[in-house]
Amino acid sequence: DTTPQGILVLVHGLGGHSGLFKNGVRCLLPLGYGTYAMDLRGHGRSPGQRGYIQHWAEFREDLNAFLQFIRDQEQGEPCFLWGHSLGGTISLDYALHYPQHLQGLILSAPALDHVGVPSWKLAVGQGLSRIWPRFKLKVGIDHTASSRDLTVLSDYSADPLRHEYGTARLATHFFKTVRWIHQNIDQLKVPLLLLQGGGDLVAQPESSRSFFQQVQLEDKTYREYSNSYHDLYDDLNYMEVISDIATWLNQHSVRSQSLSLPLQCLTLG
Repeated sequence: DTTPQGILVLVHGLGGHSGLFKNGVRCLLPLGYGTYAMDLRGHGRSPGQRGYIQHWAEFREDLNAFLQFIRDQEQGEPCFLWGHSLGGTISLDYALHYPQHLQGLILSAPALDHVGVPSWKLAVGQGLSRIWPRFKLKVGIDHTASSRDLTVLSDYSADPLRHEYGTARLATHFFKTVRWIHQNIDQLKVPLLLLQGGGDLVAQPESSRSFFQQVQLEDKTYREYSNSYHDLYDDLNYMEVISDIATWLNQHSVRSQSLSLPLQCLTLG
């Protein structure tokens, strides 16, 4: 009912969906940040084969269309993009192509390497991309690497909107995009907050540290949580993570206001 501090747009990872950011949403809404999220094509409630794209640009242009929809709804309010895991790769690619649309970029455990998928599966996927692009298999990431919270893991296992599949075409275009990002990261113009779990076995901490050092942008911040697993927003210390996000958002909002902690989080259904 009031003018927002800013708009936070959430981009989930492979096999996930838009409903997985509840902890972030319920803690940031009371601080005045409106939140939007979508299910990527081939994920959640969106149509398409699970884990399949024809070309990486489909992710980028889907996100661009979504952000245009948000700008129309919010009449020019500044947008921050929060991408997790594969969503981090998508968000980085978007920020490099459309920096003028973003006030800031948050990456949590971005997928910038082989992301815990067995090497033989990656080799099969890339080999079949041209002759059988829709070939699919389970990516084989241990679901217990997501969080140290056993309740969260139980909820993940029972979630009908989650999936475990990747396709040959997605694998090929993912690695092509990661290479392009590394080659062009010196062009990043959007303020960056990078969050990484020190105990992450999916997105390796070494990859995030190395990537962060490559970023030449002055306005960049890195936070590493020594024992945290992959899904930082759903791990045991999620309040610490979201508090850091809130502080950073407040520092970069065009309508900055003092941030009082601890966070007062809403209860969501």
